[in-house]
Amino acid sequence: MGWVLLVAGLVLWCGAHLFKRIAPELRTRAGDPGKGAITVLILLSVVLMWIGYRRAGIVDLWFPPPWTVHINNLLMLVAVFLIDLGFSRGVLRTKLRHPMLTAIKIWAVAHLLVNGDLASVILFGGMLAWAVVTVILINKQDRAWTPPERGPVRNDIIYGSVALVIFAVIIYIHNWLGVWPLPG
Repeated sequence: MGWVLLVAGLVLWCGAHLFKRIAPELRTRAGDPGKGAITVLILLSVVLMWIGYRRAGIVDLWFPPPWTVHINNLLMLVAVFLIDLGFSRGVLRTKLRHPMLTAIKIWAVAHLLVNGDLASVILFGGMLAWAVVTVILINKQDRAWTPPERGPVRNDIIYGSVALVIFAVIIYIHNWLGVWPLPG
C-alpha cells in the first residue's frame, strides 16, 4: 500500500502543479476557488508522499558511499538558501530566474546521492523530473524574463543567516524522524 500512496502522491503533486501550465485557460476560469482546490490537492499530495515513503518497503538498488553525506549536506544548504530566494530583496535574486525550482532540483539530487533505495528513487527522482519539466514549460511559455530590482547586499547576508537557522531546524526534524543527516 505504501508504494501506491507514494506514487499517487507524486502524481497528484505533479498534476496539481502542472495544471496551471498545461491548462492555463481552465486554471484562470477557476479563479480563487480553483486556487483553494489546488492548495488542498498539493497538501494532500505531500501527506500521501510522506505516508507512502515511510510505508514503502526497502528495496535497495545501490549502496551510496559514506562520503556522499558531505556532498548532500552542502547541496542541502544551497537548496535551503534558494528555496525562498524569490522573496528576498537582495542582489542574488536578480541572478536566478527559478530559485525555488532550482532548490527542488538540488534537494532531489542531494537526496538521490545518499539514498539508494527504490522508494527514494521514485520520490526524489519524480520530484526532480517534475521540476525539470516545470522549468521547461515556464521558459517555453514565458520566454522573456526581467530580473527584479536589485536590493542591498545586506539583505542577502540576512537571508543567508535565516537559511542557516532553517537548515538547523531541518536537521533537528530529520533527527526527530529517526534520520540523522550529519556524518558521524
